[in-house]
Amino acid sequence: MIYPTARAWRDAPKKRVLLFAMSGLGKTHVSNILRESGSWFHYSIDYRIGTRYMGEYITDNAKAEAMRVPFLRDLLMSDSIYIGSNITFHNLGAVSSYLGKPGDPARGGLDIDTYRRRQDRFARAEERALLDTGYFIDRAEALYGYPHFVCDTGGSICEWVDPEDPEDPILSDLSQRCLVVWIRGSDAHTAELVRRFDRAPKPMAYSPDFLDRAWRDYVAAEGVAEDAVDPDAFIRWTYAQALAHRQPLYEAMARNWGITVEAEDMARVRDAADFDEVIAAALPAD
Repeated sequence: MIYPTARAWRDAPKKRVLLFAMSGLGKTHVSNILRESGSWFHYSIDYRIGTRYMGEYITDNAKAEAMRVPFLRDLLMSDSIYIGSNITFHNLGAVSSYLGKPGDPARGGLDIDTYRRRQDRFARAEERALLDTGYFIDRAEALYGYPHFVCDTGGSICEWVDPEDPEDPILSDLSQRCLVVWIRGSDAHTAELVRRFDRAPKPMAYSPDFLDRAWRDYVAAEGVAEDAVDPDAFIRWTYAQALAHRQPLYEAMARNWGITVEAEDMARVRDAADFDEVIAAALPAD
């Protein structure tokens, strides 16, 4: 680790961290607190994905929907209107909308091949965005003068790495530049995430093996044709399994590549000084 002890962390003139956890456990909230302190650069992986690597896919998808409406089609064909995404740190809905949900097209679902293709595009985009971290560390300091840096990752980071491989290209690169920090939730946090997701299911990204297994098992269990699957029912059914699937991957990432901070401790962070103490407490004693 680039900060092997609590003292090394406290004394470091340049603090660089990468936060990972399931969505909803405070990564972006804490990153926003650090950014607002004035000395931390906030690098959002999801924002980078949506603006740099999937912008054309997202815009083209919106245009394709608009082209189905004769009034909008005529305006688009004559260059009378412009369609674009408005992705911000606080609104990444365009990325989720592009990912979509598989199942019955009458209920907003995608055919499974299209869904897999979009998942693959997202995976490649997230891998590239993660590997851009070092570039943004250097850019934040050279261009803007930020001494400190926080990388705010998506919950799906664990889907594209092998935490047990000491030569994993993504984790090797990230750990050389950042302190890798897992925000670990409790059983109560998990239950709340499931309840929250059930109220408003949102698209997620999965590894191909996990998705294929989940899709096959769901179709068999429900006894329905692939094009008759309820899209929301499928992603609700898959979510709890995804949490269980990701937990050991997160644990291995923290064990082999970084440290663990409890979500309840991170939730008490109110400023950069609080954050420094939470990280120091998770590092080995001096």
